[in-house]
Amino acid sequence: MSEKSALVSRILNFSCVDGPGNRLVIFLQGCNFDCLNCHNPHTINHCNHCGDCVDSCPTQALAMTDNKVVWDEGLCTHCDKCIDICGHKSSPKIKRYNVTQTLELIRSQHFFISGITVSGGEATLQLPFIIALFSAIKADRELGHLTCFIDSNGYLPIHAWEKVAPVLDGVMLDLKSWQSETHQWLTRRDNHRVIGSIRYLASAKKLHELRLLHIPGKSDLDGEIDEVVKLIRSLPADVVVRLNAFQHHGVSGQALEWEKCSEDEMNRFRSLIADKIVQPILTPAIYT
Repeated sequence: MSEKSALVSRILNFSCVDGPGNRLVIFLQGCNFDCLNCHNPHTINHCNHCGDCVDSCPTQALAMTDNKVVWDEGLCTHCDKCIDICGHKSSPKIKRYNVTQTLELIRSQHFFISGITVSGGEATLQLPFIIALFSAIKADRELGHLTCFIDSNGYLPIHAWEKVAPVLDGVMLDLKSWQSETHQWLTRRDNHRVIGSIRYLASAKKLHELRLLHIPGKSDLDGEIDEVVKLIRSLPADVVVRLNAFQHHGVSGQALEWEKCSEDEMNRFRSLIADKIVQPILTPAIYT
């Protein structure tokens, strides 16, 4: 039986914003949402080897070989011109890691981190790899103290969450809108599974953070505040509620014309929630 592996967009050796403490973050390629406001659209699709990016590379780190785009990491300066030119919402700079290779990387950093977060794209599209990796971490005498988190859009079915739950310490999950129609317009998917995932993970004591997206005049959470508050009040008191402010960094298309969420607007949104819930609320430190 072959070892589980995953397509990885990038790895951050140290991050203090992707879960509790200092974490190693693995960003997996591929997403089942196609959000109009996506800040990392190059993580949505897999390279279709059209070759449009090859000539854009100033260091010749990309080439067409046997009708496939081949990336030479040694020549790459990570200027991201290939990502900017890609019309397929992808990247040629994707690497495949198996569990053993990933464990070796984690082991080299384990004195400096408190846990692992698998993000995306949408991490749970490569769930067999995540389960195998987290299981190996939990079974390892040197790494077993590390917490294992997933950053997710919440579209995973409940029966799949049940498979990963035994080796899962926490989930950060995004709720982008309340009305299913708005969610469908914004992400190309409805939100029934998302809300179901929130309720299941909370009941299983695996929901670490609920993230609420505020896009002024576009997302509807501020207009559906009674229902949003009702959902939050059903969650454990220690679930962190993080308010995310829409900005233009990384986005493309029509979303560049949308109003950014200012600090004043975020404070208004926060005020609609703050005195109605007991959970801690986090707001952005920077607005760009």
